[in-house]
Amino acid sequence: MTWGLELASVRFGTRTALDRVTLVAAPATVSIVVGGDGAGKSTLLRALVGLVGLSSGASRRPPKSEIGYIPATAGLYVDLTVEENLAFSGGAYDVTGQEYAHRSSELLERIGLADARDRLGGQLSGGMQRKLAVAMALLHRPALLVLDEPTTGVDPVSRSELWRLISAAAATGTAVLATTTYVSEAHRASTVTLLDQGRSIATGAPSEIVGAVPGKLGVVRSAAQPRGPSWRRGTTWRLWSPSGVLPEGTEPVRPDFEDAVIIACLADERGG
Repeated sequence: MTWGLELASVRFGTRTALDRVTLVAAPATVSIVVGGDGAGKSTLLRALVGLVGLSSGASRRPPKSEIGYIPATAGLYVDLTVEENLAFSGGAYDVTGQEYAHRSSELLERIGLADARDRLGGQLSGGMQRKLAVAMALLHRPALLVLDEPTTGVDPVSRSELWRLISAAAATGTAVLATTTYVSEAHRASTVTLLDQGRSIATGAPSEIVGAVPGKLGVVRSAAQPRGPSWRRGTTWRLWSPSGVLPEGTEPVRPDFEDAVIIACLADERGG
């Protein structure tokens, strides 16, 4: 069974937050939604788990008892200890007794908090707070794990550890859907959806999105920004030619996923 949205739209008054978006989260896979601030990522996740009603379209999701959901700004209680946070989550999902003892110990070892059971959530670093939140969402072995920007504001080491935890959940059969503003995290996904202003502008495996880049991409080694659609990469400029004809002196280059995301947004602005 796969979960997801089909031609889903969400409107708040006259504002369209989500516009006919189709998305699939399959068991044992990681699906990532990439988009900037205000793209509609949080609304998409809230619509999928049933916290926001659809104005049109359809959603497929497991029962609430089989969903693990972490919003971008919460996930744990800072005035409860690590153990109390896990126990609260266990009680909410009817994970008690020996099952809770085994599962909580397993997860605490995995996130490196086995010796910090009595530490308050508010005393943990940002990275450890997010790992504890993910552990709480995984305690009941959900069929669908939904994570809203789980690595935002987290240091690179903790970010890598978080993704190991998330990937391990997918390896056991959980369907994982996460949002991110970090384009570099997309390589961890089976399927990526690029979201811009509430609309899906590209979807597929990262390699498919790169392979679908229209036109030609070149490198310009100059201090001044070249004419045409261009953006800075390191000490050089990337120049995209929708027509496929690059100016003389421009070095052709194969786009990577970061380039593909930028070009998809530029192509969408230009009307395809």
